[in-house]
Amino acid sequence: MDWKPDRKSKTPIYKQLAIYIENGIADGTFPPDKPLPSERGLAKQFDINRSTVVAAYDELESNGIVERNRGSGTMVSKDIWGMAKRRIPSWNRYIEAGSFLPNLPVTQRIHKELAETKLINLASGELSHDLFPLASLREITSSRSFIGTLGYDHPQGNEILRSTLADHVKEYRDIEASPSSILITSGAQQALHLVVQCLLKPGDSVAIEDPSYHYSLPIFKSAGVKTYYLKTGKHGVNPNDIIALYKKHRIKMIFLNPIFQNPTGTLLPEDRRRKILELSSEYGIPVVEDDPYSLTPFTGEKMNTLKSLDRNGIVLYISSLTKIVASGLRIGWIIGPRSVIERLSDAKQQVDFGHGSYSQWVANDFIESAEFESHLKLLTRQLEQRRNSIVSSLDHFLEGQVEFSTPQGGIHLWCRIKKEHNENQLLEESIKQGVIYVPGTTMGSEKGFVRFTFGRENEANIHEGIKRFAEALINLKY
Repeated sequence: MDWKPDRKSKTPIYKQLAIYIENGIADGTFPPDKPLPSERGLAKQFDINRSTVVAAYDELESNGIVERNRGSGTMVSKDIWGMAKRRIPSWNRYIEAGSFLPNLPVTQRIHKELAETKLINLASGELSHDLFPLASLREITSSRSFIGTLGYDHPQGNEILRSTLADHVKEYRDIEASPSSILITSGAQQALHLVVQCLLKPGDSVAIEDPSYHYSLPIFKSAGVKTYYLKTGKHGVNPNDIIALYKKHRIKMIFLNPIFQNPTGTLLPEDRRRKILELSSEYGIPVVEDDPYSLTPFTGEKMNTLKSLDRNGIVLYISSLTKIVASGLRIGWIIGPRSVIERLSDAKQQVDFGHGSYSQWVANDFIESAEFESHLKLLTRQLEQRRNSIVSSLDHFLEGQVEFSTPQGGIHLWCRIKKEHNENQLLEESIKQGVIYVPGTTMGSEKGFVRFTFGRENEANIHEGIKRFAEALINLKY
């Protein structure tokens, strides 16, 4: 056997072993009339845990490829070739061969734990249900007549909603937009996918912030796009770094989250925003602005987005109602040149034939209502209180052990753990203590950081969650 586990691969070792054995069955390395190697034997031969071998055989058994019998070991399934010589598809090969890459294993683990285990959730970027304007949304659906169509709507999204959004971004974000320059998407995530898939090609280079939410996304690798990093400091990215990246890598696009950035919570100063626009115009590099949080400043100050400062049509602007109204509405949008919007709209129609009309109707009526403004004020006040709770809890339970900057808006706090530690062990110990968060290396290149989100839990749970995290840190064996 010349196979060896690739310990640097993102594919778990048990899956690597399962694929190796399945391929060996297919090519005759493991004949059907003889037992497969024992769990203990494989573990010793490849220097892996026996539990890893057990997981690999479990995977193969669930796919009908092997049979496991107490006393006689593991055999190739008798039914792998049926009466008509039909073979079970090698699903593992298909899974590994797909061009659409999976989430990082740590991200998958976090999603799985949140779905199956009751934990204090300092990981999810979703607002808590008590921050949703449920009463207002129920009033809309119960007392107003649905005036939309239940058939396919306009490819760019409902025209009434796009007109409402044009007024909305003008009033709240100082962005000039016409309904024809707006595409309704299923949240900001779909908007990013459309931009990457439609406007870039394999081999193109782009710049993203480090750390950033975009750092964790596999969409760039899935599309064959090369990512280069703009270091995010206390005041966001340095515009001069864009010049260096362009000269060295000829970057084709810049992805930025300039206002209360995810995960650092930083606010890119306006002089830097203007400089980035100057450089973008000089070098002809479009900027994709991801803006989930600009309506949540705790100071009450109105935030100038890159798009609001854009006078040359170089910014593609992405936003949504996910972080300010309700994630379940799945309402996001892209604002850009009409030709670009039409191209993205065509691609979206190929995927889902356009956005659901019912959620567009609810979103439109809520944005137009008087309750929208009062909801924003209440939301911002509640988020500020939760921000204060997580800051005071960190100061109380981890004084001298962590460093962080206090965010002035948004829902995230980026925290450096001063003591050297094993990131995976800390996450596992935290889960045992009943709290979960996002390890820093899933969102950036530097070790020693964690991202705490304070929009998902109430103040009491935030306090308890940081207490449990502190206990996990104490319990770590160094």
